[in-house]
Amino acid sequence: MDKIVDKVVALGVPGLVLLVAMAATGWAGAAAVTTALAALGGPLGMLGGIALLIVLALISNALADYGFEAIFKATIARLREQGISNEEIKKKIESYPISGDLKIKIIHYIDTMGSEPA
Repeated sequence: MDKIVDKVVALGVPGLVLLVAMAATGWAGAAAVTTALAALGGPLGMLGGIALLIVLALISNALADYGFEAIFKATIARLREQGISNEEIKKKIESYPISGDLKIKIIHYIDTMGSEPA
């Protein structure tokens, strides 16, 4: 059991996501891996699932290095640089399946950032 846990820990967040997805399939072995990756990939299938796990690895590493707040502030700043208005960003945030407290925190940050770029 310890060896298995060590291998999952080495994979980090993507390993946990894959483990949960595999458990949800009801299959075992290679069938569980195939089905889990296909489910995670949605319309892109197994390759989409692999891509999702890679993106999760990048995001989890960034969160560990910089923290959530720094990443979401930088993301909002970049969206504004691309010409997306504060109101558009707020509408997107309201539609996301995240906690109300987190939505309030992000929207408050947007409101206190100052004027939009020209």
